[in-house]
Amino acid sequence: MSDTEPQWRHICEVCGVEEILTPGDAFNLGWDYPPRMGQFGVVGPRCCPNCPNVGTVWWALAVDGYTEDMLTEAQRVTVRRITGEPQSIAVPGD
Repeated sequence: MSDTEPQWRHICEVCGVEEILTPGDAFNLGWDYPPRMGQFGVVGPRCCPNCPNVGTVWWALAVDGYTEDMLTEAQRVTVRRITGEPQSIAVPGD
């Protein structure tokens, strides 16, 4: 773990697993998460190394052609979390 990078909650939107990691550690472990993969506040895959991005909100919107009214409540919660990043994934006290 890096002493200079902040730690954030990394939440897999496919399986729900949650880990507190630095961006560098998350990238090295295979997470699809900003800032190394994608950009904070922009809908993109947020998934762990064990899950495919075909189950993400990004996939539903970009590939399957969903519109906002077609999203499930869980997907809408994910969009709200993404648009609130990095504050929405901040680790208290970090």
